[in-house]
Amino acid sequence: MPELPSVRGIARQAEVGARDAVGRMRRRRRVSPPPDVGPLARLRDRLEQGEILRLRERFRGRRGLIAFLAVMGPGLIAGIAGNDAGGITTSALMGARTGLSLLWLFPLTIVILAIVQEMAARLGVVTGQGLSDLIRDRFGVRWTVFAMAILLIANIANTVAEFAGASAALEIFGVPRFVVVPVVAVAIWALVLFASYRTVERVFLSISLVFVAYVASAVLAHPDWGVVGRSLITPSLDLQPSILLLIVAVVGTTITPYMQFYLQSAVAEK
Repeated sequence: MPELPSVRGIARQAEVGARDAVGRMRRRRRVSPPPDVGPLARLRDRLEQGEILRLRERFRGRRGLIAFLAVMGPGLIAGIAGNDAGGITTSALMGARTGLSLLWLFPLTIVILAIVQEMAARLGVVTGQGLSDLIRDRFGVRWTVFAMAILLIANIANTVAEFAGASAALEIFGVPRFVVVPVVAVAIWALVLFASYRTVERVFLSISLVFVAYVASAVLAHPDWGVVGRSLITPSLDLQPSILLLIVAVVGTTITPYMQFYLQSAVAEK
């Protein structure tokens, strides 16, 4: 008659089997990590599947030109948005205080702005998401709420500056500010609420033609172009606190976060 296993032997076999099962689960976890669904994973999948190369082949020639013009609209709007009432006032104040000595700051700022906007547009094209969506996927909801709250506060302050600039500009023609502010507010409200996105974009692009007047005014001012050329390529810096504050204000009004949020979302949507 075969000998039956003892209770101690059965318990020992069960313990060994449990250890083996736990070891297999740990090895499986090390070999197969949980899938990554973030933007970097999507970009890696697109590169592995050759989607980027197929898009490059697809948008060559006339299609590439049309795609470039479609993306150029949001880029122009985002770039020109830095020349708002606050930016114009800051630049005029710096010119009145320092003359042409800080003119070298503008080409440097433009280069940095181009790099930042190119990165924002590239993220929008590759991931198909806006900047807030990427912040949420990468850092979580709390940091997204924090970033959007800061953006909301900055936009409110910027909106107040825009209304102040519009009222100050039309006061030159004798229009009282108590009339300008309500009319401009209602016009913007109606445009955003009732017009389509394409209409809003076209209106913004049409308004941007006004900035050609800056080039004309610079030429009509008859500056010493030799001094202008030297100031563009010869940095000079005054370490006075008021001058440093003006420099920070110029950089801040040129490279603004809300522009990057808008640009990436607009490019992703297109």
